This record gives sequence, C-alpha cells and structure tokens, in this order.
Amino acid sequence: MAAESAGLLLFRREAGRLLVLLAHPGGPYWRRKDLGAWSIPKGELAAGEDPEAAARREFAEELGASPAGPLIPLGAIVQRGGKRVHGFAAEGAFDVAELRSNAFEMEWPPRSGRIQSFPEVDRAEWFEPAEAREKLLPAQTELIDRLERLLRGPDGEAV
Repeated sequence: MAAESAGLLLFRREAGRLLVLLAHPGGPYWRRKDLGAWSIPKGELAAGEDPEAAARREFAEELGASPAGPLIPLGAIVQRGGKRVHGFAAEGAFDVAELRSNAFEMEWPPRSGRIQSFPEVDRAEWFEPAEAREKLLPAQTELIDRLERLLRGPDGEAV
C-alpha cells in the first residue's frame, strides 16, 4: 500500500491578489532545484492519525508555526510515486523570515560515512497561483485549482 500524507496550503489575500505559501525541501538533493520542486508543507500520516491533525502537525514541524482556525478540506491527490496526499487549506499569515524547520540526518556525501543534519524545509515563500503552479511538484497543482474554485462565488467572482 502506498504511503499517505497530509499537508496544508496556507493562503492570504493581499491588494486583491491571492497568495499561497509553498515550502522548498532542504538537503543536498534539492539545493539547486526550483521549478517543480516546491511543495505544500506536508508529511506522512502516523498509524491511525487523522489527516487534518497530521496536516497541522507537519506544518508546525516544517515551518515552526501552528496554523490557527479551521482547515478547509481540499480532497486528496496522488503524486507520481503513488503517495496519496490529503490537502487542506487555511487562510492566515506567516512571516517567511520566521521559518524554523525540523531537521533530518543523512549520510553526506554518499558513502563517506559522515552523517550530516539538514533542515527539512530550507525556505518558504508566498506566490501568486500561476507562479506557484510552476514551482510545485506537478501533482500538487490540483490543490491550488481546488482552492481557487472554493474561493469563487457562484457567479465565478472571487469571494
């Protein structure tokens, strides 16, 4: 069975524009990757864990802030490797200068015997939806599409 994750797409409105918060993965493999490399803050579900609780936990672990208020379910998407990601959205603020990510360890360089620590997220940025779609892992762009549909009123105008 493929792994399941949950993540949170934080958004805000600024001067009539929609902005979404994306996270860039840390570590040496992602250092020079940009387009198609970013993600919503997300992580794997623990056994029996509620997806909404996991999305909140992962956001806090990866960015160092706890999202307040209710989450809006965006449904699930399936990434290229088969991982199912339960997406949620929340309107809120986050100062990217305050990013405090948890860390992971890995052998680097490969076969060196040296274990190094890297942040799980090395930076976060606010993007307009069009640019966010270019930055995101391809399967996750559907989460922005769903958010935009939810934020439109019945007449198609922004709410």
